Amino acid sequence: MQTASLVDLGSNSARLVVYEFEPGRGFWLVDEIREVVRLGSGLAHNGELSSGAIDRALVALRTFADFASATQLPPLRIMATSAVRTARNRESFLDAVRAMDLEIDVLTGEQEAEQGVIAVANSTALSDAWVMDLGGGSIQLSRMQGRRYQYGTAHPFGAIRATEQFLTSDPPTVAEVAELERAIDDDLGPVLEEVAASGLPLVAMGGTVRNLARAVQRRGDYPWKLMHGYRLRAEQLDELTEKLCTLSSSRRARVAGLNPYRADIILAGALVIRRILQAARLDALTISGYGMREGALYQQFLAAPHLLDDVRDFHVGNLLWRYPQPVGHTDRVIGLSAQLFAELRPLHGYGAAEADLLSAAARLHDIGKAIHFRDHAKHGAYLLSSAPLPGFDHREQALLSLLLLYHRSGKPNRAPYGPLLDDTDRHILMVLETCLRLAEYLERSRTGRVQGVRARIDPTVVTLELIADGEPWVEFWETRKQAPLFESTFGRPLRLEIVPA
Repeated sequence: MQTASLVDLGSNSARLVVYEFEPGRGFWLVDEIREVVRLGSGLAHNGELSSGAIDRALVALRTFADFASATQLPPLRIMATSAVRTARNRESFLDAVRAMDLEIDVLTGEQEAEQGVIAVANSTALSDAWVMDLGGGSIQLSRMQGRRYQYGTAHPFGAIRATEQFLTSDPPTVAEVAELERAIDDDLGPVLEEVAASGLPLVAMGGTVRNLARAVQRRGDYPWKLMHGYRLRAEQLDELTEKLCTLSSSRRARVAGLNPYRADIILAGALVIRRILQAARLDALTISGYGMREGALYQQFLAAPHLLDDVRDFHVGNLLWRYPQPVGHTDRVIGLSAQLFAELRPLHGYGAAEADLLSAAARLHDIGKAIHFRDHAKHGAYLLSSAPLPGFDHREQALLSLLLLYHRSGKPNRAPYGPLLDDTDRHILMVLETCLRLAEYLERSRTGRVQGVRARIDPTVVTLELIADGEPWVEFWETRKQAPLFESTFGRPLRLEIVPA
Protein backbone atom coordinates (compact mmCIF):
# COMPACT_ATOMS: atom_id res chain seq x y z
CA MET A 1 0.00 0.00 0.00
CA GLN A 2 1.24 3.49 -0.87
CA THR A 3 0.24 6.93 0.35
CA ALA A 4 -0.17 10.14 -1.62
CA SER A 5 -0.15 13.41 0.34
CA LEU A 6 -1.12 16.25 -1.96
CA VAL A 7 -1.48 19.96 -1.22
CA ASP A 8 -3.46 22.26 -3.49
CA LEU A 9 -2.38 25.83 -2.71
CA GLY A 10 -5.00 27.88 -4.50
CA SER A 11 -5.98 31.52 -4.60
CA ASN A 12 -8.77 31.05 -2.04
CA SER A 13 -7.93 27.99 0.02
CA ALA A 14 -5.21 25.49 0.76
CA ARG A 15 -6.11 21.84 1.09
CA LEU A 16 -4.16 18.76 2.09
CA VAL A 17 -5.62 15.44 0.93
CA VAL A 18 -4.26 12.03 1.87
CA TYR A 19 -4.98 8.95 -0.26
CA GLU A 20 -3.96 5.36 0.29
CA PHE A 21 -3.65 3.35 -2.88
CA GLU A 22 -2.32 0.26 -4.56
CA PRO A 23 -1.08 1.31 -8.00
CA GLY A 24 -3.52 0.37 -10.73
CA ARG A 25 -5.84 -1.48 -8.36
CA GLY A 26 -7.68 0.81 -5.95
CA PHE A 27 -7.55 3.88 -3.71
CA TRP A 28 -9.53 5.83 -1.15
CA LEU A 29 -9.38 9.17 0.60
CA VAL A 30 -8.30 8.76 4.22
CA ASP A 31 -7.89 12.34 5.48
CA GLU A 32 -7.93 16.00 4.54
CA ILE A 33 -7.35 19.43 6.08
CA ARG A 34 -8.58 22.66 4.54
CA GLU A 35 -7.62 26.22 5.40
CA VAL A 36 -8.98 29.45 3.92
CA VAL A 37 -5.87 31.47 3.07
CA ARG A 38 -7.07 33.97 0.43
CA LEU A 39 -3.64 33.95 -1.14
CA GLY A 40 -5.01 35.80 -4.15
CA SER A 41 -6.53 38.61 -2.08
CA GLY A 42 -5.28 41.99 -3.30
CA LEU A 43 -3.51 40.51 -6.30
CA ALA A 44 -5.84 42.22 -8.76
CA HIS A 45 -4.77 45.66 -7.50
CA ASN A 46 -0.98 45.54 -7.49
CA GLY A 47 0.02 42.17 -8.91
CA GLU A 48 1.67 41.04 -5.68
CA LEU A 49 0.89 38.62 -2.87
CA SER A 50 0.11 40.66 0.23
CA SER A 51 2.05 40.12 3.44
CA GLY A 52 -1.15 39.01 5.18
CA ALA A 53 -1.94 36.48 2.46
CA ILE A 54 1.62 35.14 2.58
CA ASP A 55 1.43 34.76 6.36
CA ARG A 56 -1.88 32.87 6.13
CA ALA A 57 -0.48 30.54 3.48
CA LEU A 58 2.67 29.84 5.47
CA VAL A 59 0.64 29.05 8.59
CA ALA A 60 -1.46 26.61 6.58
CA LEU A 61 1.60 24.93 5.10
CA ARG A 62 3.22 24.68 8.53
CA THR A 63 0.01 23.03 9.80
CA PHE A 64 0.07 20.53 6.94
CA ALA A 65 3.77 19.80 7.45
CA ASP A 66 3.26 19.19 11.16
CA PHE A 67 0.37 16.83 10.45
CA ALA A 68 2.49 14.99 7.88
CA SER A 69 5.34 14.61 10.36
CA ALA A 70 3.09 13.44 13.19
CA THR A 71 1.36 10.86 10.99
CA GLN A 72 4.52 9.81 9.12
CA LEU A 73 3.24 10.74 5.70
CA PRO A 74 5.56 10.74 2.69
CA PRO A 75 6.89 14.16 1.62
CA LEU A 76 4.11 16.57 0.74
CA ARG A 77 3.60 17.40 -2.89
CA ILE A 78 2.64 21.07 -2.76
CA MET A 79 1.12 22.45 -5.95
CA ALA A 80 0.70 26.21 -6.28
CA THR A 81 -1.63 27.59 -8.91
CA SER A 82 -2.83 30.92 -10.29
CA ALA A 83 -2.04 33.30 -7.41
CA VAL A 84 1.57 32.23 -7.03
CA ARG A 85 2.02 31.70 -10.77
CA THR A 86 1.10 35.29 -11.64
CA ALA A 87 2.44 37.22 -8.62
CA ARG A 88 5.39 39.54 -9.19
CA ASN A 89 6.81 38.64 -5.76
CA ARG A 90 6.40 34.90 -6.18
CA GLU A 91 10.10 34.17 -5.62
CA SER A 92 10.13 35.70 -2.15
CA PHE A 93 7.11 33.59 -1.24
CA LEU A 94 8.70 30.44 -2.66
CA ASP A 95 11.90 31.16 -0.72
CA ALA A 96 9.85 31.42 2.48
CA VAL A 97 8.22 28.05 1.77
CA ARG A 98 11.55 26.39 1.02
CA ALA A 99 13.00 27.84 4.22
CA MET A 100 10.48 25.55 5.98
CA ASP A 101 12.17 22.56 4.29
CA LEU A 102 9.17 22.10 2.00
CA GLU A 103 9.26 21.55 -1.74
CA ILE A 104 6.71 23.42 -3.81
CA ASP A 105 5.82 23.16 -7.50
CA VAL A 106 4.31 26.12 -9.32
CA LEU A 107 2.10 24.52 -11.94
CA THR A 108 1.84 26.07 -15.36
CA GLY A 109 -1.65 26.82 -16.56
CA GLU A 110 -1.40 23.87 -18.93
CA GLN A 111 -0.27 21.48 -16.20
CA GLU A 112 -3.16 22.57 -13.97
CA ALA A 113 -5.65 22.20 -16.81
CA GLU A 114 -4.32 18.79 -17.81
CA GLN A 115 -4.67 17.47 -14.25
CA GLY A 116 -8.27 18.69 -14.21
CA VAL A 117 -9.00 16.90 -17.48
CA ILE A 118 -7.42 13.69 -16.16
CA ALA A 119 -9.76 13.89 -13.16
CA VAL A 120 -12.83 14.34 -15.38
CA ALA A 121 -11.76 11.60 -17.79
CA ASN A 122 -11.45 9.16 -14.88
CA SER A 123 -14.65 10.11 -13.06
CA THR A 124 -17.27 10.47 -15.81
CA ALA A 125 -18.47 8.44 -18.76
CA LEU A 126 -17.65 11.32 -21.12
CA SER A 127 -15.10 11.04 -23.90
CA ASP A 128 -15.40 14.55 -25.35
CA ALA A 129 -16.30 17.66 -23.36
CA TRP A 130 -15.24 21.11 -22.23
CA VAL A 131 -13.79 21.31 -18.72
CA MET A 132 -14.07 24.51 -16.72
CA ASP A 133 -12.05 25.13 -13.55
CA LEU A 134 -13.12 28.27 -11.69
CA GLY A 135 -10.72 29.16 -8.90
CA GLY A 136 -10.09 32.28 -6.89
CA GLY A 137 -7.66 33.85 -9.34
CA SER A 138 -8.53 32.55 -12.77
CA ILE A 139 -10.86 30.45 -14.84
CA GLN A 140 -9.61 27.80 -17.24
CA LEU A 141 -11.49 26.29 -20.15
CA SER A 142 -10.03 23.09 -21.59
CA ARG A 143 -11.02 20.87 -24.47
CA MET A 144 -11.12 17.16 -23.64
CA GLN A 145 -11.08 14.95 -26.72
CA GLY A 146 -10.90 11.19 -26.58
CA ARG A 147 -10.55 11.54 -22.78
CA ARG A 148 -7.31 13.52 -23.21
CA TYR A 149 -6.39 17.15 -22.77
CA GLN A 150 -6.11 18.85 -26.14
CA TYR A 151 -5.71 22.54 -25.35
CA GLY A 152 -7.01 25.20 -23.03
CA THR A 153 -7.17 28.89 -22.24
CA ALA A 154 -6.84 30.75 -18.94
CA HIS A 155 -8.70 33.97 -18.11
CA PRO A 156 -8.42 36.37 -15.13
CA PHE A 157 -11.95 35.96 -13.83
CA GLY A 158 -11.55 33.89 -10.69
CA ALA A 159 -14.00 34.65 -7.89
CA ILE A 160 -11.57 36.70 -5.80
CA ARG A 161 -10.01 38.58 -8.72
CA ALA A 162 -13.37 39.38 -10.35
CA THR A 163 -14.77 40.61 -7.03
CA GLU A 164 -11.85 42.91 -6.34
CA GLN A 165 -11.62 44.24 -9.88
CA PHE A 166 -15.29 44.75 -10.72
CA LEU A 167 -17.69 44.37 -7.77
CA THR A 168 -16.48 47.06 -5.39
CA SER A 169 -19.91 47.93 -3.96
CA ASP A 170 -21.78 45.70 -1.53
CA PRO A 171 -24.16 44.70 -3.00
CA PRO A 172 -22.78 45.56 -6.43
CA THR A 173 -24.41 48.15 -8.63
CA VAL A 174 -26.07 47.35 -11.93
CA ALA A 175 -23.22 49.16 -13.69
CA GLU A 176 -20.58 47.02 -11.96
CA VAL A 177 -22.34 43.80 -12.97
CA ALA A 178 -22.63 45.04 -16.55
CA GLU A 179 -18.93 45.96 -16.64
CA LEU A 180 -17.95 42.48 -15.47
CA GLU A 181 -20.18 40.87 -18.09
CA ARG A 182 -18.69 43.05 -20.85
CA ALA A 183 -15.17 42.10 -19.76
CA ILE A 184 -16.08 38.42 -19.87
CA ASP A 185 -17.54 38.82 -23.35
CA ASP A 186 -14.43 40.64 -24.59
CA ASP A 187 -11.97 38.14 -23.12
CA LEU A 188 -13.78 34.81 -23.47
CA GLY A 189 -15.95 35.54 -26.48
CA PRO A 190 -13.99 33.56 -29.10
CA VAL A 191 -13.55 30.42 -26.98
CA LEU A 192 -17.19 30.49 -25.87
CA GLU A 193 -18.27 30.63 -29.50
CA GLU A 194 -16.14 27.54 -30.00
CA VAL A 195 -17.86 25.88 -27.04
CA ALA A 196 -21.26 26.75 -28.47
CA ALA A 197 -20.39 25.49 -31.96
CA SER A 198 -19.04 22.18 -30.62
CA GLY A 199 -22.33 21.11 -29.04
CA LEU A 200 -20.35 19.36 -26.30
CA PRO A 201 -21.24 19.32 -22.60
CA LEU A 202 -19.49 21.52 -20.05
CA VAL A 203 -18.08 19.97 -16.88
CA ALA A 204 -17.24 22.43 -14.11
CA MET A 205 -14.99 22.04 -11.08
CA GLY A 206 -13.90 24.21 -8.17
CA GLY A 207 -15.26 25.20 -4.79
CA THR A 208 -17.25 28.15 -6.13
CA VAL A 209 -19.34 26.20 -8.61
CA ARG A 210 -19.87 23.37 -6.13
CA ASN A 211 -21.06 25.83 -3.50
CA LEU A 212 -23.50 27.43 -5.94
CA ALA A 213 -24.83 24.01 -6.88
CA ARG A 214 -25.26 23.18 -3.19
CA ALA A 215 -27.32 26.33 -2.70
CA VAL A 216 -29.51 25.44 -5.70
CA GLN A 217 -30.07 21.95 -4.27
CA ARG A 218 -31.11 23.45 -0.94
CA ARG A 219 -33.55 25.83 -2.62
CA GLY A 220 -35.40 22.96 -4.29
CA ASP A 221 -36.51 19.48 -3.30
CA TYR A 222 -33.48 17.66 -4.66
CA PRO A 223 -33.16 14.44 -2.62
CA TRP A 224 -29.45 13.87 -3.13
CA LYS A 225 -26.62 15.63 -1.29
CA LEU A 226 -23.93 14.47 -3.67
CA MET A 227 -22.23 17.07 -5.88
CA HIS A 228 -20.29 15.01 -8.39
CA GLY A 229 -22.44 14.44 -11.44
CA TYR A 230 -25.07 17.01 -10.43
CA ARG A 231 -26.60 18.82 -13.40
CA LEU A 232 -26.88 22.53 -12.63
CA ARG A 233 -29.41 24.11 -14.97
CA ALA A 234 -28.83 27.63 -16.30
CA GLU A 235 -32.28 28.77 -15.21
CA GLN A 236 -31.62 27.62 -11.64
CA LEU A 237 -28.29 29.44 -11.54
CA ASP A 238 -29.87 32.57 -13.01
CA GLU A 239 -32.58 32.59 -10.34
CA LEU A 240 -30.02 32.22 -7.54
CA THR A 241 -27.70 34.84 -9.07
CA GLU A 242 -30.48 37.40 -9.33
CA LYS A 243 -31.23 36.91 -5.64
CA LEU A 244 -27.56 37.21 -4.65
CA CYS A 245 -27.25 40.46 -6.61
CA THR A 246 -29.72 42.09 -4.20
CA LEU A 247 -27.94 40.97 -1.02
CA SER A 248 -24.95 42.31 0.84
CA SER A 249 -22.17 39.86 1.61
CA SER A 250 -23.32 39.62 5.23
CA ARG A 251 -26.79 38.59 4.08
CA ARG A 252 -25.38 36.23 1.45
CA ALA A 253 -23.60 34.44 4.29
CA ARG A 254 -27.01 33.39 5.61
CA VAL A 255 -28.31 31.92 2.34
CA ALA A 256 -29.00 28.20 2.79
CA GLY A 257 -26.28 26.07 1.25
CA LEU A 258 -23.72 28.84 0.80
CA ASN A 259 -20.45 28.69 2.69
CA PRO A 260 -20.18 31.85 4.82
CA TYR A 261 -16.45 31.99 4.04
CA ARG A 262 -17.31 32.46 0.37
CA ALA A 263 -20.09 34.99 0.88
CA ASP A 264 -18.00 37.97 -0.24
CA ILE A 265 -16.79 36.34 -3.48
CA ILE A 266 -19.58 33.92 -4.42
CA LEU A 267 -21.58 36.46 -6.42
CA ALA A 268 -18.69 37.18 -8.78
CA GLY A 269 -18.33 33.44 -9.38
CA ALA A 270 -22.06 33.14 -10.07
CA LEU A 271 -21.98 36.04 -12.54
CA VAL A 272 -18.98 34.60 -14.38
CA ILE A 273 -20.53 31.15 -14.69
CA ARG A 274 -23.91 32.56 -15.72
CA ARG A 275 -22.34 34.66 -18.47
CA ILE A 276 -20.35 31.68 -19.73
CA LEU A 277 -23.48 29.56 -19.99
CA GLN A 278 -25.32 32.36 -21.78
CA ALA A 279 -22.51 33.04 -24.27
CA ALA A 280 -21.92 29.34 -24.91
CA ARG A 281 -25.67 28.83 -25.38
CA LEU A 282 -25.74 26.01 -22.82
CA ASP A 283 -28.80 25.16 -20.76
CA ALA A 284 -26.78 23.39 -18.03
CA LEU A 285 -23.40 22.26 -16.82
CA THR A 286 -22.33 19.15 -14.93
CA ILE A 287 -20.52 19.43 -11.62
CA SER A 288 -17.28 17.53 -11.11
CA GLY A 289 -16.51 16.67 -7.52
CA TYR A 290 -12.97 15.89 -8.60
CA GLY A 291 -10.29 18.26 -9.82
CA MET A 292 -6.62 19.02 -9.94
CA ARG A 293 -5.78 17.09 -6.77
CA GLU A 294 -7.38 13.91 -8.07
CA GLY A 295 -5.63 14.45 -11.40
CA ALA A 296 -2.35 14.48 -9.50
CA LEU A 297 -3.38 11.29 -7.69
CA TYR A 298 -4.07 9.53 -11.00
CA GLN A 299 -0.63 10.56 -12.22
CA GLN A 300 0.79 8.53 -9.33
CA PHE A 301 -1.81 5.77 -9.46
CA LEU A 302 -1.67 4.99 -13.19
CA ALA A 303 1.06 4.90 -15.80
CA ALA A 304 0.87 7.47 -18.59
CA PRO A 305 -1.50 8.52 -20.07
CA HIS A 306 -3.05 8.06 -16.59
CA LEU A 307 -6.43 6.86 -17.87
CA LEU A 308 -8.62 4.08 -16.52
CA ASP A 309 -9.59 1.49 -19.12
CA ASP A 310 -13.23 1.48 -18.02
CA VAL A 311 -14.35 4.19 -15.58
CA ARG A 312 -17.55 2.49 -14.39
CA ASP A 313 -15.99 -0.94 -14.04
CA PHE A 314 -13.05 0.44 -12.08
CA HIS A 315 -15.09 2.44 -9.59
CA VAL A 316 -17.47 -0.44 -8.90
CA GLY A 317 -14.38 -2.60 -8.38
CA ASN A 318 -12.80 0.10 -6.20
CA LEU A 319 -15.85 0.01 -3.93
CA LEU A 320 -15.61 -3.77 -3.73
CA TRP A 321 -11.91 -3.45 -2.96
CA ARG A 322 -12.84 -1.24 -0.02
CA TYR A 323 -15.68 -3.57 1.09
CA PRO A 324 -14.68 -7.03 -0.22
CA GLN A 325 -17.16 -9.90 -0.56
CA PRO A 326 -16.78 -13.60 -1.41
CA VAL A 327 -15.97 -13.71 -5.11
CA GLY A 328 -17.65 -17.05 -5.89
CA HIS A 329 -21.10 -16.12 -4.63
CA THR A 330 -20.93 -12.65 -6.18
CA ASP A 331 -19.89 -14.02 -9.57
CA ARG A 332 -22.73 -16.54 -9.53
CA VAL A 333 -25.31 -13.86 -8.70
CA ILE A 334 -23.92 -11.75 -11.55
CA GLY A 335 -24.25 -14.68 -13.93
CA LEU A 336 -27.72 -15.77 -12.84
CA SER A 337 -29.14 -12.24 -12.89
CA ALA A 338 -27.74 -11.71 -16.39
CA GLN A 339 -29.32 -14.97 -17.56
CA LEU A 340 -32.67 -14.00 -16.06
CA PHE A 341 -32.52 -10.57 -17.70
CA ALA A 342 -31.77 -12.13 -21.08
CA GLU A 343 -34.36 -14.91 -20.76
CA LEU A 344 -37.08 -12.46 -19.75
CA ARG A 345 -36.26 -9.84 -22.39
CA PRO A 346 -39.40 -10.69 -24.41
CA LEU A 347 -41.39 -9.46 -21.41
CA HIS A 348 -39.43 -6.31 -20.54
CA GLY A 349 -37.71 -5.23 -23.77
CA TYR A 350 -34.75 -3.51 -22.11
CA GLY A 351 -31.22 -3.52 -23.49
CA ALA A 352 -27.55 -2.93 -22.78
CA ALA A 353 -27.90 0.13 -20.53
CA GLU A 354 -30.24 -1.64 -18.13
CA ALA A 355 -28.18 -4.85 -18.26
CA ASP A 356 -25.12 -2.82 -17.26
CA LEU A 357 -26.93 -1.39 -14.24
CA LEU A 358 -28.08 -4.87 -13.22
CA SER A 359 -24.52 -6.16 -13.46
CA ALA A 360 -23.22 -3.35 -11.25
CA ALA A 361 -25.96 -3.99 -8.69
CA ALA A 362 -25.19 -7.73 -8.68
CA ARG A 363 -21.50 -7.00 -8.08
CA LEU A 364 -22.30 -4.70 -5.17
CA HIS A 365 -25.38 -6.35 -3.69
CA ASP A 366 -23.68 -7.65 -0.54
CA ILE A 367 -21.27 -4.81 0.30
CA GLY A 368 -23.44 -3.88 3.29
CA LYS A 369 -22.19 -7.05 5.00
CA ALA A 370 -18.92 -5.21 5.56
CA ILE A 371 -20.88 -3.29 8.21
CA HIS A 372 -23.12 -6.08 9.54
CA PHE A 373 -25.08 -9.03 8.19
CA ARG A 374 -28.31 -7.84 9.75
CA ASP A 375 -29.83 -5.05 7.68
CA HIS A 376 -26.99 -5.39 5.18
CA ALA A 377 -29.33 -4.35 2.38
CA LYS A 378 -29.85 -1.00 4.15
CA HIS A 379 -26.14 -0.69 4.85
CA GLY A 380 -25.32 -1.34 1.21
CA ALA A 381 -27.88 1.22 0.03
CA TYR A 382 -26.34 3.75 2.44
CA LEU A 383 -22.87 3.12 1.06
CA LEU A 384 -24.19 3.64 -2.47
CA SER A 385 -25.88 6.92 -1.55
CA SER A 386 -23.25 8.43 0.74
CA ALA A 387 -20.47 9.05 -1.78
CA PRO A 388 -20.15 9.52 -5.54
CA LEU A 389 -19.85 6.46 -7.76
CA PRO A 390 -17.85 7.97 -10.64
CA GLY A 391 -19.01 7.08 -14.11
CA PHE A 392 -22.65 6.83 -13.04
CA ASP A 393 -25.02 9.79 -13.13
CA HIS A 394 -27.32 10.60 -10.20
CA ARG A 395 -30.27 8.75 -11.71
CA GLU A 396 -28.22 5.60 -12.19
CA GLN A 397 -26.71 5.81 -8.73
CA ALA A 398 -30.16 6.23 -7.19
CA LEU A 399 -31.37 3.13 -9.05
CA LEU A 400 -28.35 1.17 -7.82
CA SER A 401 -28.96 2.28 -4.25
CA LEU A 402 -32.58 1.13 -4.46
CA LEU A 403 -31.61 -2.18 -6.06
CA LEU A 404 -29.36 -2.89 -3.09
CA LEU A 405 -31.98 -1.75 -0.59
CA TYR A 406 -34.62 -4.17 -1.91
CA HIS A 407 -32.47 -7.04 -3.10
CA ARG A 408 -33.74 -9.41 -0.37
CA SER A 409 -37.22 -8.21 0.51
CA GLY A 410 -39.88 -5.54 0.09
CA LYS A 411 -41.57 -4.03 -2.93
CA PRO A 412 -39.24 -1.54 -4.64
CA ASN A 413 -40.32 2.06 -4.13
CA ARG A 414 -38.67 5.00 -5.86
CA ALA A 415 -40.14 7.52 -3.40
CA PRO A 416 -36.88 8.38 -1.60
CA TYR A 417 -35.43 9.72 -4.84
CA GLY A 418 -38.61 11.04 -6.46
CA PRO A 419 -37.18 14.00 -8.46
CA LEU A 420 -34.39 11.79 -9.80
CA LEU A 421 -36.63 9.04 -11.15
CA ASP A 422 -39.76 9.08 -13.31
CA ASP A 423 -42.52 6.57 -14.01
CA THR A 424 -40.39 4.81 -16.64
CA ASP A 425 -37.69 4.30 -14.03
CA ARG A 426 -40.23 2.69 -11.71
CA HIS A 427 -40.71 -0.15 -14.19
CA ILE A 428 -36.97 -0.42 -14.84
CA LEU A 429 -36.43 -0.70 -11.09
CA MET A 430 -39.04 -3.44 -10.79
CA VAL A 431 -37.57 -5.49 -13.64
CA LEU A 432 -33.98 -5.21 -12.47
CA GLU A 433 -34.91 -5.85 -8.85
CA THR A 434 -36.85 -8.97 -9.78
CA CYS A 435 -33.89 -10.37 -11.73
CA LEU A 436 -31.47 -9.52 -8.91
CA ARG A 437 -33.61 -10.93 -6.14
CA LEU A 438 -34.35 -14.18 -7.98
CA ALA A 439 -30.62 -14.57 -8.66
CA GLU A 440 -29.85 -13.98 -4.97
CA TYR A 441 -32.26 -16.71 -3.86
CA LEU A 442 -31.23 -19.10 -6.62
CA GLU A 443 -27.82 -18.81 -4.90
CA ARG A 444 -29.29 -19.05 -1.39
CA SER A 445 -26.91 -21.73 -0.13
CA ARG A 446 -24.00 -19.78 -1.69
CA THR A 447 -22.64 -23.05 -3.12
CA GLY A 448 -23.51 -22.78 -6.81
CA ARG A 449 -25.99 -25.65 -6.85
CA VAL A 450 -28.18 -23.88 -9.41
CA GLN A 451 -25.89 -23.67 -12.40
CA GLY A 452 -28.19 -21.82 -14.78
CA VAL A 453 -31.73 -20.86 -15.61
CA ARG A 454 -34.02 -20.97 -18.66
CA ALA A 455 -37.42 -19.36 -19.11
CA ARG A 456 -40.48 -20.69 -20.89
CA ILE A 457 -42.82 -17.82 -21.51
CA ASP A 458 -46.44 -18.74 -22.11
CA PRO A 459 -49.48 -16.44 -22.37
CA THR A 460 -50.67 -17.30 -18.88
CA VAL A 461 -47.51 -18.32 -16.96
CA VAL A 462 -43.73 -18.08 -16.93
CA THR A 463 -41.79 -21.23 -16.05
CA LEU A 464 -38.22 -20.94 -14.86
CA GLU A 465 -36.19 -24.10 -15.33
CA LEU A 466 -33.50 -24.31 -12.66
CA ILE A 467 -30.55 -26.20 -14.11
CA ALA A 468 -28.99 -28.14 -11.26
CA ASP A 469 -27.43 -31.37 -10.09
CA GLY A 470 -29.62 -33.04 -7.51
CA GLU A 471 -32.42 -31.21 -5.77
CA PRO A 472 -31.48 -27.71 -4.46
CA TRP A 473 -34.46 -27.49 -2.13
CA VAL A 474 -33.50 -24.31 -0.25
CA GLU A 475 -32.96 -22.45 -3.52
CA PHE A 476 -36.25 -23.74 -4.92
CA TRP A 477 -38.23 -22.89 -1.79
CA GLU A 478 -36.75 -19.44 -1.18
CA THR A 479 -37.09 -18.42 -4.83
CA ARG A 480 -40.68 -19.59 -4.89
CA LYS A 481 -41.47 -17.03 -2.17
CA GLN A 482 -40.64 -14.28 -4.68
CA ALA A 483 -43.50 -15.24 -7.01
CA PRO A 484 -45.66 -12.25 -5.91
CA LEU A 485 -42.89 -9.82 -6.88
CA PHE A 486 -42.48 -11.58 -10.22
CA GLU A 487 -46.18 -11.41 -10.98
CA SER A 488 -46.36 -7.76 -9.94
CA THR A 489 -43.51 -6.96 -12.34
CA PHE A 490 -44.39 -9.08 -15.36
CA GLY A 491 -48.12 -9.62 -14.93
CA ARG A 492 -47.86 -13.42 -15.06
CA PRO A 493 -47.60 -16.12 -12.41
CA LEU A 494 -44.21 -17.76 -11.82
CA ARG A 495 -43.66 -21.52 -11.86
CA LEU A 496 -40.36 -23.22 -10.98
CA GLU A 497 -39.03 -26.54 -12.28
CA ILE A 498 -35.74 -28.27 -11.48
CA VAL A 499 -34.07 -29.86 -14.50
CA PRO A 500 -30.84 -31.86 -14.51
CA ALA A 501 -27.65 -30.15 -15.62
